Amino acid sequence: VVKGISFVELRDAGDPAELASVYDREGGDELVFLDITASSDSRDTMVDVVQRVSEEVFIPLTVGGGIRTVEDIRRMLKAGADKVSLNTAAVNNPPLISEGAFQFGNQCIVVAIDAKRDGPLADDRSLALDGNSRWEVFTRGGRTPTGIDAVKWAMRAVELGSGEILLTSMDEDGQKRGYDLELTRAVSQATPVPVIASGGAGNLEHLYEALEAGEADAVLAASIFHFGEYSIGEAKDYLNARGIPVRPGV
Repeated sequence: VVKGISFVELRDAGDPAELASVYDREGGDELVFLDITASSDSRDTMVDVVQRVSEEVFIPLTVGGGIRTVEDIRRMLKAGADKVSLNTAAVNNPPLISEGAFQFGNQCIVVAIDAKRDGPLADDRSLALDGNSRWEVFTRGGRTPTGIDAVKWAMRAVELGSGEILLTSMDEDGQKRGYDLELTRAVSQATPVPVIASGGAGNLEHLYEALEAGEADAVLAASIFHFGEYSIGEAKDYLNARGIPVRPGV
């Protein structure tokens, strides 16, 4: 497991299976395993790691990175994943979203969007960035700009069959100063499916802000848990105390 800042400066955070087991015991609701260099390195997701992680946990597991075909989706699900996350492949081949949803159900298809702030918000529904666009979609682990507006792409992904959006702010990733609430709220309001906010959690208040002000349905956090700053139980107790209904921690 690695964790970086705005998708660079990666540092080691431990063994995937061992961390997964800890988070399962602590009461995590779901795990997301993203092989962040699979697409940029033009290789497949590490199936053996997915198998090891799935053997350690009894909560939903979402797997992404290097998934390019329906067969790749099938292989990940057979390896123990409950959902697959599509990012680069979805942008390069949008029908893959529909094909995956048709074969396995849209509850299995998560479209991940890595977005970077660009300019003011767009008004039209086309995917291309224009002079008013605010966030641009990046692919290949944040390495490749696409010229696609993030909010419009989220809407299109749902139309194609995505059952969930995993939304990461590249600007805030690893910065620990809070999620991009404006981005999260824009995508949450534009789409009818669950939106998971990602990128920027530095304390428990940030989780609350993403759910309340950002209108996210769930929050993903890495640094604050990987490096022992907070436990999942502490996060859940905090959110419960702030009026956010969550499953009890351990």
